[in-house]
Amino acid sequence: MRLTAAVRQQLLDQNEGFKKTIPTRQKNLTMDTTYRIASGQLYISTSGKTSWADSRFSEPEAPATPEQTHRFLYAYQHLLNTDGL
Repeated sequence: MRLTAAVRQQLLDQNEGFKKTIPTRQKNLTMDTTYRIASGQLYISTSGKTSWADSRFSEPEAPATPEQTHRFLYAYQHLLNTDGL
């Protein structure tokens, strides 16, 4: 499926309420990135910690850029409702 702007918007509209949390575990980093589709847009928030004692971080939810949206939809289209596309 080709992810044109119209197809991306239709996917976002069809998958209202979809939420996916992706954990990242590395030697000195533990991070969770949460993707949420709402109001026809993709939102991203990140939280985690590093190996330093005072290194917890939490970034508030923000709208994804068109490039981030495209990459997310391409990578996880198998989990989304693609009926009628």
